[in-house]
Amino acid sequence: MSKRDEEQELFREAVRDVRRLAKKAERPARPKPVPETRFKRTDEQDVLKESLGSVADPAALETGDELSFRRNGVPETILRKLRRGEYVVEAEIDLHGLTAVESRAELREFIGNAVQRNLTCVHIIHGKGRRSGPRGPVLKNVVNLWLRQSDRVTAFGSARGVDGGSGAVYVLLKR
Repeated sequence: MSKRDEEQELFREAVRDVRRLAKKAERPARPKPVPETRFKRTDEQDVLKESLGSVADPAALETGDELSFRRNGVPETILRKLRRGEYVVEAEIDLHGLTAVESRAELREFIGNAVQRNLTCVHIIHGKGRRSGPRGPVLKNVVNLWLRQSDRVTAFGSARGVDGGSGAVYVLLKR
């Protein structure tokens, strides 16, 4: 008898009295609840509101070189201080290289996080649109339009030259 045959015989003898267990009915695992992000409902409502809102006047999108906006009731002096860089910039985002859709999503998340952190002033770099061709500065127009529509924004204006000039904006957020 070979060593292998001996091992098989020993195994069979060791398991001779072993009986198969009766199958137990398995309980199906309870499905875990689907997690919901904290701001999902608010973001969905914002998207719906944006999509149902009227299309902005094309003249408003032809922004020229400088961007400037303030809500009703915000003094001109606040906007002037903002554009001079007299507010401390507490956060910054650079949208270069993103598509219009990507930049809108990034911008929405960035502004939401800034508001949640109680920030007052943020810096958004959108670029000047030099490589956009005849259609003009795409990201600059998206930023301009979206910031005007966002109820989280009090005012915004083009940055100082050292911070990007007409390729960036300072944004004052509601507190």
